[in-house]
Amino acid sequence: MIQEETILILDFGGQYTQLIARRIRECGVYSEIVPYHIFPNKINTDKVRGIILAGGPDSVQAQQAKRCDPAILKLGLPILGICYGMQLMTLLLGGQVGPAEQSEFGRTSMKVLPHPLFDGLDADQEVWMSHHDRVLSTPDGFEVIASTDACPIAAFADDKRRLYGIQFHPEVKHTPCGPALLEHFVKGICGCKGLWRMDRLSEQL
Repeated sequence: MIQEETILILDFGGQYTQLIARRIRECGVYSEIVPYHIFPNKINTDKVRGIILAGGPDSVQAQQAKRCDPAILKLGLPILGICYGMQLMTLLLGGQVGPAEQSEFGRTSMKVLPHPLFDGLDADQEVWMSHHDRVLSTPDGFEVIASTDACPIAAFADDKRRLYGIQFHPEVKHTPCGPALLEHFVKGICGCKGLWRMDRLSEQL
């Protein structure tokens, strides 16, 4: 049930997809999980304010890796890729993804650069990582906005196209800055007002 301000979450089979949806709703913004293979023309751009490419258990380089339609990246909507979603965005736009020299699983220290996603946050953050692969080179037009010792490209941004990617998981409690980052995306970048409440949805059912 698409609301006036909706964030779509493309599901690639990751274990935290439902939690991402919950975190967005905690920002006062309606979120809806849809299959990763949704057709771009099925996305109502009049009501959908942004898209999140969620995580997934597989390598994006696998032959049978789940991939969304590249045309989704050209809808003009703000898009945030999380973990697998960031790596998929990279491949679809011409960047490179490969095995990390050192896999990261668990709490990791990350340095961030000034950017609207990290507005008001300290330059040093603790985040939760869970990945074997990483972005080796960004697509054209992207700038690196965060890094860890084992992952030089831990977050990137193309502000002109409003495309963003983060290698860490902002939805889990082990990433203290996660709620602020997601709120910056849905309100600051996507322009949502954050007036949605769960009881409004129950009234419409």
